[in-house]
Amino acid sequence: MLIDPRALTGCRHRVHLDTMYPQAVANVPEDVGVQQRREAARAFRESMRERLMDGAASEDRSWVIIDPTTRASQRAAATLRACAEGVDRIWGAVLPDEHDTGRRARSELLIRDRERGGYIPVIVVNHKVTDPGSGAVTSGLDEWAPADDEKRKVRAQLRDQFRLAQIHRMLERNGHASPAMLGGAIGYGGECILVHDLAAVMELYDARFTDRVAVARGEVATVPSQVGECRSCPWWPDCKAALTESRDVSLVATGSRAEVLRAAGVHTIDALAAWDGPAPEEWQGNGFGDAVVVARAWLKGVPLVRRAEAVTVTRADVEVDVDMESYQEHGAYLWGTLLTEAGVTQPYRPFVTWDPLPTVDEGRSFAEFWGWLTTTLESTLAQGKTFAAYCYSRSAEDKWLLESATRFAGLPGVPTVAQVRRFIDGPHWVDVYQAVSDQFICPNGKGLKKIAPVAGFHWRDAEAGGEASMSWYRDAVGYDGEPDMSQRERLFVYNEDDVRATKVLREWMTDRAAVDVPLATEL
Repeated sequence: MLIDPRALTGCRHRVHLDTMYPQAVANVPEDVGVQQRREAARAFRESMRERLMDGAASEDRSWVIIDPTTRASQRAAATLRACAEGVDRIWGAVLPDEHDTGRRARSELLIRDRERGGYIPVIVVNHKVTDPGSGAVTSGLDEWAPADDEKRKVRAQLRDQFRLAQIHRMLERNGHASPAMLGGAIGYGGECILVHDLAAVMELYDARFTDRVAVARGEVATVPSQVGECRSCPWWPDCKAALTESRDVSLVATGSRAEVLRAAGVHTIDALAAWDGPAPEEWQGNGFGDAVVVARAWLKGVPLVRRAEAVTVTRADVEVDVDMESYQEHGAYLWGTLLTEAGVTQPYRPFVTWDPLPTVDEGRSFAEFWGWLTTTLESTLAQGKTFAAYCYSRSAEDKWLLESATRFAGLPGVPTVAQVRRFIDGPHWVDVYQAVSDQFICPNGKGLKKIAPVAGFHWRDAEAGGEASMSWYRDAVGYDGEPDMSQRERLFVYNEDDVRATKVLREWMTDRAAVDVPLATEL
């Protein structure tokens, strides 16, 4: 029985099931999204290893790379030998499994603490660990020198801290932990090492680890409860069936909200639907009233609920629906558009690069999209007409509009960041997701694929989805072989359906939503 650090921030019931019945899901295919994230993380770790080793020859320190092709026990022995020899940096470190305590861990990098002795664990993760701001403590990649960073603030990642804490405990057991009790994380972008004070989190880590060990050993009973990771968990079909049979409250109030409700004596959807009074004291923020409405909608099988009598969304003489497709953090390869004027919709128009990302050709396709969009905007306004461009959940589009302007600055047709900022902050950029959030309560979620079917739209591809499209893209550009032209067409169909779904949804909101969808007060 071994506890991986990722189990410390995941579902307790899954720890129990994985430990007690491992064969039951041994042959279940891994979730596509999980598989893709794992592959992306592996590729990022490898790129960071190459980057760090490029400068190693000129550094006045010793390096050891643990051979990843050997058995785990051999890697652990090699790691301990390197620690005993005082090697400055150890890449691919593996520590011996602790079958008595249940600990298992590995660290992309161990850095010798030259001042105090021992080693500081540094992990490489494929997510952001800092945001613009101040207050973080960081170190450069080449020299371990923690210092206050006036340009970065910490992006809270408890899973990273717990992983580092577990590695520290295992180094401690083997006599190789730095007394500084520090750890580091190199996040997406790989610009620096974010320094974590492990002493600040160690008490919480120890308590969490003790709990997960007790769960794994069957000493503490667990029951299913819906949390964020359920959608990619192989046990979810069984858990969902059990939760549905018991009408468990977590089906409509997931994660920590369900725990708050249970503490208040609310265990079922029926009990939440019958609630009459203020929110429980422990309820965080607003939204309790919505949770009650969602429970009532669930009981009646209602997929959408209106907040008020009228439903509105910005409309214009010339309307452009936009949807972007990106691949991980490598770039945005496709901008799909649909132009409607005077009730006539032109054919779907994509702006695309099929050169594998990252590629400078992305700048060319982005510039063409931007030029077409702004030319349409300017000519519309020049004719005295109104204009609106629509997307669904603008955060992704905004991100790649700004990042594309930054990355391809100076290329023909590429706008400045200031020009992009003026557009996305202006009146012509409309987020239909926000209009939905403001005017509806959504029992099944607010994603476009949850809401558009209520308006009567359905995707042509039954497998259409963001994570599935990542696999299609890999095949389309030939990451793993020859480019597959059929997958390119599949991506065009998927993207076109997304822009058409946005169009259908906003038109439905204008024309029929007030009739089709019941008011919250009617439930």
